[in-house]
Formats: sequence, C-alpha cells, structure tokens
Amino acid sequence: MTSFTFSRQVTWPAAQVRRAAMPALLASGLWLAGCAQTPPYERPSMDIPAAYKEQAAAQAQGIWKPAQPQASTALPETWWTVYGDAVLDRLQQQAEANSPTLAQSAARLRAAQAAVTSSGAAALPTVGANASSSRARSGTQLSSQGDGSTTARISTSHSLGLTASWELDLWGRVSAGVSAAQASAQASADDLAAARLSLQAAVAQTYFSLRAAEAQAALLGETLKAYDRSWELTRNRQAAGVASSADVAQAEAQYKSTQVQLLEAQTTRSQVEHALAALLGQAPAAFALEPTAALPAPADVPQALPSDLLQRRPDIAVAERRVAAANAQIGVARAAYFPTLTLSAAGGYRGAPLADLFSAPNLFWSLGPALAASIFDGGARSAAVETARANHAQVTAAYRQTVLTALQEVEDNLTAAAALAQEEQLQREATAAAQRALDVVENQYRAGTVGYLNVLAAQTTVLSSQRSLIDVRSRRLVAVNTLLKNVAGRWESAESYQKQ
Repeated sequence: MTSFTFSRQVTWPAAQVRRAAMPALLASGLWLAGCAQTPPYERPSMDIPAAYKEQAAAQAQGIWKPAQPQASTALPETWWTVYGDAVLDRLQQQAEANSPTLAQSAARLRAAQAAVTSSGAAALPTVGANASSSRARSGTQLSSQGDGSTTARISTSHSLGLTASWELDLWGRVSAGVSAAQASAQASADDLAAARLSLQAAVAQTYFSLRAAEAQAALLGETLKAYDRSWELTRNRQAAGVASSADVAQAEAQYKSTQVQLLEAQTTRSQVEHALAALLGQAPAAFALEPTAALPAPADVPQALPSDLLQRRPDIAVAERRVAAANAQIGVARAAYFPTLTLSAAGGYRGAPLADLFSAPNLFWSLGPALAASIFDGGARSAAVETARANHAQVTAAYRQTVLTALQEVEDNLTAAAALAQEEQLQREATAAAQRALDVVENQYRAGTVGYLNVLAAQTTVLSSQRSLIDVRSRRLVAVNTLLKNVAGRWESAESYQKQ
C-alpha cells in the first residue's frame, strides 16, 4: 500500500443540533466575554520631584545650562556632537555601523516583531488543503469460475479537499496575547535604544580616557626632558666641585623613575586604544588613532526636569513596556477559564475512480462549531492567574526602582560635575603655585643657597600637581559625559506607549 497525505479531519454535529446550539453558544460566549477582560492598563504612578536637589550647585558652576525662553534645550540625537570633536564624531559613526552589541539587540528586536505577527495570526482563520491517494489489498476470495482459484481484493481511494477553522476571540485571549507581544516588541525596541545609548557613552568615555592617557604621557615626556637637563646640570656642578655624588645619584634616580612612569602611561594608552577598537567592532591590530594629547572641554548640559526622564530614558521605557506586557498576560491567564469556540469547515471530493473524482456524487462538505473547555485541572489555571499577577507586581516594582535609580544617577553626576569643576580650578591654582616654588628653588640651587634635595622635592610636587590636574579634567569629562547620557535618549510622548 502506498499513500501520501497532508490533512486534518474535521467533524461536525447534525444540522438539527447545530441549529439549536448555535444561538446558545453565541449568547453564552457574549456573556462570558464580559467576565474575562484584561485589566485596564495604567502607567505605574511615581512621586517625581519638581526639580533636582543638586541642580543649584551645577548651575553655579555653569554645567547645568538653564532653559531658554521659547527655545528647546533638548539634546540632539547625536548628543556627543556638543563636544565639537570631529574624531569623536567619526568614532561614533563606526561604532553604530559595526558594533556586535547593537547587532545582537537589533536581532532580538526582529524576533520580537516576528512574535507580534505570530500572535496576531491566531485571530485569523486557518485554511489548509489535503490530498490523498491509496491502493490497498485486503485479502483473497474464491474465484467465481468454480475452479478453486482465488483472487485478491484490491481497493482504491482518492481524496482532495480544503479545510478551514477559526477560533472566535470572544473573551479576549488572543487580543491580550497580541497586546502582550506588542508591548514586548516595544520593550525590545527600547532595549535597542538603551544599548545604543550605552555604546555611545562608552565610546565617548573611552575616547576621553585615551586622550587623558596621551596627556599624561606627553607631560611625562616633557618632564623627562627637564629632569635630563637637571641631571646634566648636577653632573656639571659635580665636575666643578660644587655638587656631591649624592646629588648626581638623586637626579639619576628621579630621571629613571620618571621613565618608568612614562612607560606605564604609554601602556595604559595602548590598552585603552585596544578597548576602543573592541567597542567599534574592530580588531585592535586593525585600529590606530593618531595621538593628540588634547582633552576636549566639558560640554554644557541642557537642563532637564525630573519628569522628562520618564519620557527620555530608554531604560525607563523598557521597564514601563514590561509592565504593560505583564498586564496583558493577566488577561491571557484569565481567559483560560473559559471555553474555546471554533468554527470549522471542510469540503472536497472523495471517491474510488480517479477519472470520476470531481463528479457530483463524490462531493462532500461539513460546517459547524466546536466548543471545548477544561472542567478540572487541579488548580493550574488559578495558579497561572496568580503567577501573572505576581509577575505584574514584580515588574511594576522594577519600573519604580528604575525611575529612582535614574533620578539618583542624575543627582550623583550633578554633584560630581559641580565638585570637579571647583576641584579643577583649585588644582590649576595649586599647579601654578608649585611651578613658582620650583622656579625659586632652582634659582637658589644655582646660587648655591639650597641643596639638591630641595630641587627634587619641588620638581616632584610640580609633576604630581600637573598629573593630578589631568586626572581631575578627565574625571570631570567622565562625570559630564555620564550626565549627558542620563538626560539623552529618545523623546516620545506618553501617548505613544498607551497602545493596548
């Protein structure tokens, strides 16, 4: 026997039963529909302050740019351009195009969008086709000739038809699933935006660290030249009999130790360059950046209200969309209490002779509803509803925590940026004072009024102060960059998230 088939058989009750049951089924479905709606969705409420606690100090240092009348202070989508650094702009473009992290997030978004399409398909009828052909031998029988011979009984059957089924979404199970999938897809889109924003901030911060390492190396290189001149001066004074061998040894030790610091700074610069290459989606061997040793100036940050974070920050949008998805899942779980009503239809041709398959006697069709419901499940549906509600409570709490964390980050970086602005000014004054002290001590040493130890101490103080100044400038850039990240992102209206 040979056969091939791709079919699904559908049965239907008698016409009398169908006519009697259909009105009752529809009436009961409409009545049950009012008992299983998804809870109305509302964005979780938050007590948001009208202003930031630390914004006054930031404004006093010129970091927190006040809003201008009749002018938008919102950051552009390419927020890093406020630094005015062409190299940074180019690096951001490379990261956007080549980052494996963004590629992963984009793939997850496509999967979520496909899930939306899949969930929406459940609300549409399903149509299928089937065809089969078989030939079978069922046994032997005596021949009608009376000679004792036997013949085999062979039967042939052919079938060709169409089937269709449609599950009526009377109590919103399918629509709730679609809403949950849509909210999850929006969360994936916001995840992509958050990943892009984090990547942009990481590229900017790593770039600033690279320039800071270059500035440290350049400073140590210039200092090394000065120490070399001091060492030579000390050797000449020893030859003239006005300096001891100890002075020469101390000058040499200072020179060599500075060489070590220079090597460390160069190593740090190389490692940061490797990290930057990885962020750009490139192998370190294929990436090189021309040194400049120039740190960009900190940018002005447009002032933003705490309430703006609820619309601007992608991570907050992700948390809010997960709350919406969890709310829709409650409707899906509650809908499981009610039966499923499916309308089914089938039709086609079925007969033995293939030549007469499409004749009227071989025509068949069926049409009717089917009602299926679980009577006892040991509490599985109740547990599923409780699980959905608990998950909704969990993601709601996570949303509130995300908002609080966002507010904390802004406050922290406002404080850090303001304090580092003051620290930079004080460190500049300290560096200038240390340099003046060094000039005086060097003149005194040439005059023979002080020992070389005084020169060494003054030189060490100057170098330490200059390196601290570079460090403060770098930390201030990081704080401002993080603050920009905190208030950057997409700007969308609250209504765009209310798609239930």
